[in-house]
Amino acid sequence: MALQTCNLHHSLISHLLPFVLLLLLHAWGGCCHPQCLDYKPPFEPRQPLVFCKEYIKFGCCDLEKDGEISAKFYTIMEHFDHSGYEACGRYIRSILCQECSPYSAHLFDAEDANTPMRMLPGLCGDYCSSYWLQCRYTLSLLLEDSGNPQQFANLTATIEEDRKMFCDYLELKDKQYCYPNVLTNTELNANLGLVREDPTGCLELCLQEVANGLRNPVAMIHAEDGTHRFFVAEQLGYVWVYLANGSRIDRPFLNLTHAVLTSPWAGDERGFLCIALHPRFDEVKKAYVYYSVSIKKEERIRVSEFTLLTTDDNQLDHSSERTILEVVEPASNHNGGQLLFGRDGYLYIFIGDGGRAGDPFGKFGNSQNKSTLLGKVLRLDVDNNDDGTPYSIPSDNPFLHEKEARPEIYAYGVRNMWRCSIDRGDPTTGRGGGRLFCGDVGQNKFEEVDLIVKGGNYGWRAKEGFSCYDRKLCLNSSLDDILPIFAYPHKLGKSVTGGYIYRGCQMPNLNGLYIFGDFMSGRLMSLKENVASGEWQYREICMGGDQTCRFPKLINSYYKYIISFAEDEAGELYFLATGVASAKARAGVVYKIVDPSRRAAPGKCSFKPAPVKIKGKLVHFYPKEGYRTTIMTAAFTRSAQTSIIPTSPTRKHGRPLQYAPNTTSKPLTSAQPPPSPSTTSMKRPKVALTSERPAALTTPRPQYWSLKPTTSGYKPQRPPINTTPTKTQEEGLRLGEKLENTGGANQVYKRPRGRSRDSKRGRGGRGGRKLRAGSVRLVTTDGLSDRGRLEIFIRGEWGTVCDDLFTSKAGSVVCRQLGFTTALVVMKRAALGEADRNVRILLDDVECEGGERSLLECKRSRVGKHNCSHGEDVGVICG
Repeated sequence: MALQTCNLHHSLISHLLPFVLLLLLHAWGGCCHPQCLDYKPPFEPRQPLVFCKEYIKFGCCDLEKDGEISAKFYTIMEHFDHSGYEACGRYIRSILCQECSPYSAHLFDAEDANTPMRMLPGLCGDYCSSYWLQCRYTLSLLLEDSGNPQQFANLTATIEEDRKMFCDYLELKDKQYCYPNVLTNTELNANLGLVREDPTGCLELCLQEVANGLRNPVAMIHAEDGTHRFFVAEQLGYVWVYLANGSRIDRPFLNLTHAVLTSPWAGDERGFLCIALHPRFDEVKKAYVYYSVSIKKEERIRVSEFTLLTTDDNQLDHSSERTILEVVEPASNHNGGQLLFGRDGYLYIFIGDGGRAGDPFGKFGNSQNKSTLLGKVLRLDVDNNDDGTPYSIPSDNPFLHEKEARPEIYAYGVRNMWRCSIDRGDPTTGRGGGRLFCGDVGQNKFEEVDLIVKGGNYGWRAKEGFSCYDRKLCLNSSLDDILPIFAYPHKLGKSVTGGYIYRGCQMPNLNGLYIFGDFMSGRLMSLKENVASGEWQYREICMGGDQTCRFPKLINSYYKYIISFAEDEAGELYFLATGVASAKARAGVVYKIVDPSRRAAPGKCSFKPAPVKIKGKLVHFYPKEGYRTTIMTAAFTRSAQTSIIPTSPTRKHGRPLQYAPNTTSKPLTSAQPPPSPSTTSMKRPKVALTSERPAALTTPRPQYWSLKPTTSGYKPQRPPINTTPTKTQEEGLRLGEKLENTGGANQVYKRPRGRSRDSKRGRGGRGGRKLRAGSVRLVTTDGLSDRGRLEIFIRGEWGTVCDDLFTSKAGSVVCRQLGFTTALVVMKRAALGEADRNVRILLDDVECEGGERSLLECKRSRVGKHNCSHGEDVGVICG
């Protein structure tokens, strides 16, 4: 009987040991980055920590979490006498406090939300050995709130006696990032908490996609009314309302497509160019728009005023349009296109020089001619205008009393200012508030950024950037021009897009950084003012690598053509870009700029949007360019298919538990669960976790170990971590389960092998079947029939499809052809594999409604015509 019980005990341990080893997962090696257990960047606590003081300046704990860790520590230490406290207290404290480490996600293997997480942080080898020698029997106490206490006591007793086994599963093999080396690593901690830089000094940031499917999004604004809505304007003439949760109202805020002059030509500068809401929009309820029109074949710029509908807070009254100003445009380019309200409450209008090249109009050009509005910054008073003229002239306009000068002019000598912004000022001191920044597009050599001041002459056409353009005008002593704060040559870009100084709350590292870009090169750039000297220092911005941007919802790529920048009501920064610079192409995306190195403390930036009354329907947002999300989803699905867990998985923070790979232990091959504790006659050792006196432990304890029962009823919990799978992930998981359980019930039916009656060489089909044009297949190295790189059969050959404009509707057309119901995920940027060079790209710009029988019936480019590479091969996951 004793032998039978011993064998049962051994069998139980051998079955459950991998489970414990899972909880003590060894880490995978490689580079890590600062990240907390909630998959967000570290922060500076709003209040000083009391217990884990080493992370008082920067880490992953606020004062509340610090208190939870402290309470757990003192609960554990109730098991020790004074000598035990002295011997083990420092180990227990240090291990518990690693949840506060800025590298806690790496220490706990939590950098990927789809992989299992450690129960304890990864230790360095020497530290683990020291811990084992002095306090190895404390392991079960550290794990007591993570599962069945008696089970952990039994299992940990198995490895506590073997130092090698103990440290094999507590040690983090990466010696740079294990504890405590991670604290003393000079390279890791030199710039900890600052914006990450690449070896060239480029600032590494990440992005979050917040809107897509837009047609050349030219402007994004907010109402500053507490609703945190934002309004996005398309060049075509639509303006859409987006709510704080990211959903869009299906009815446009404004539709001027019938009046706007534009075309589908790539690079056409005409169209709906800007919108501005009255600074007291919640009271005045007026909006102002800037767009191109054609009046009797004469092209003009029109600035109009609209009033909000009395019956709908999310729609303008289209019949209320009142023209504020019209300016004749001698050419179709250099239309300017910025409207904004200054802190003074006046409307600022930025108009281009009239077009063509070199401002050839008149003796000095339009920009230096104050008798015309072209090439100027205007300032108008549009308040109290309901019963009189559309606008009045502010009494302090600089040229109000100058003979032959237009009184509307605020500044002049500008070429084609594209995107301007008002500095909100430093959140603490208010310094810089009210400054007006503009990007001015150059001619042949330079792009520039200007600070606009009243009465300023910005030099065009005498100067371009810091250099002379018209030498005769440039040498004129009366020019008295204001030089730009920054200018860059055309090797960096050929069309500046002005940006904003970041003054938001969520990214404290970016405060005071002027972020802007270039439309042609797609380059993101920044300027930082040296307050002492007044000079502006240039730093390029690049996308962080896959590891740097390894946070939920973040991506590290964007469409090239940067059209505009924007602020939301909270001051967070965005830019608007497109992959196809045409007013008709739905390739526009709104990206939020994110610093992955540091965030604000939890709760500091929270807000509750004011309610919005909705008429119509809400269109929910789904990321189109969320490459990281879809790749993570695909990995999640694969893990579900290859799981070898023999028991019902226990979950930690919503994660499916998996075995840690190790050469010293083999995965279970039996599908039978281990014997239930209630059905075995084995005497289970107990740990002092209840009010009853425990039985004797199977392993002798040192003298300082106290069997005093725990008196505290406190059971500390980890901070809630949002690892609930997204809808796409849930579908992917169900897909994996279905394939595993049914043996691939969704696979495409294949003909039996052998030659058929129609079998001929060169037919292109399986078993000799002749394929129809438009047939599709999914190519993958994984052997899975439900996913892969999309290839289509046209004109006797297989070829790939580019991901431009390719959506889930097109993916569903493909999946139905293959016998599936729908497309779960569309994978961009060759995420499911890139074709060889000898495979042709056959289709591009595919736009489907969803009901077509094949992609050839969808709107698309001509067969073989494309502007992409195999790096943009689209992939599909069906279900």
